[in-house]
Amino acid sequence: MGMSGWSVAVLAAASSLWLASGVSRERPILTAGGTQSIEILEARVASHPEDANALRELAQDYLEARAPGLAYNLIQQAPAAVRSDPRVTHVYARTLLDQGRAEEALAAEHRVLDACADGSCETWLIASATRRADILHELVQLGVEDAQAHPEASAIAYTNATREARLAVAVE
Repeated sequence: MGMSGWSVAVLAAASSLWLASGVSRERPILTAGGTQSIEILEARVASHPEDANALRELAQDYLEARAPGLAYNLIQQAPAAVRSDPRVTHVYARTLLDQGRAEEALAAEHRVLDACADGSCETWLIASATRRADILHELVQLGVEDAQAHPEASAIAYTNATREARLAVAVE
């Protein structure tokens, strides 16, 4: 087969692969259900980048929409004062966990607990950060970095972190 024969064969193979591949359309990153509230929060964060509460809400909405990368980038690009807010750091820890970075998430939760040590944080934040830090500690102890990739080990870590022992003392 000559050079033109090989050219025709390669062109035919490339054309058949192209035709078999079909048309690929763009897909939205976020689902249609929550995009309106996300758009409102995005506008609020864009106009007031120092608003830690709006940034936390937007990052939380991104996480609920299963877009931890958007939440991660949002927090990473926020001003340092906003990033250091314990509520934002708490959402950041969840972002890291959703991205399969349990050890970094544990460090972030420890930063939340350190910032709340003086009693300046809301009770829900302290309780939530303590519980998540306990679970993350168990994950790290088991060597699990990505909780979603290892659901069995994650369940064990959750059980180990949340079990309670009760002691009943009989007084005579």
